[in-house]
Amino acid sequence: QVQLVESGGGLVQAGGSLRLSCAASRNIFSINAIGWYRQVPGKQRELVARITNGGTTNYADSVKGRFTISRDNAKNTVNLQMNSLKPEDTAIYYCNAEVVLSGTYWGQGTQVTVSS
Repeated sequence: QVQLVESGGGLVQAGGSLRLSCAASRNIFSINAIGWYRQVPGKQRELVARITNGGTTNYADSVKGRFTISRDNAKNTVNLQMNSLKPEDTAIYYCNAEVVLSGTYWGQGTQVTVSS
């Protein structure tokens, strides 16, 4: 199993930046991939960005060029740097871990609100 704790959400004006962090309870090299997802009420949870333990990344088209996902192996943390934020980025952001032969795990979520 793995526990995930997100931090860094908050309120920011459009055009601003936030940095989200996802701290894992185990060595992230043992986790196949860690991703950030977001969800707004009434809509499905969607992938924002994902990084594998080999360093491969992928992003939703809506955030390409604005968001960057990265790993801090020493701290067992995955970060999401969000720049040029837009009101439509407002959502609850969740961290997700994919562990081979074990399953997927979710954090409790952190609210991001972008005001216009």
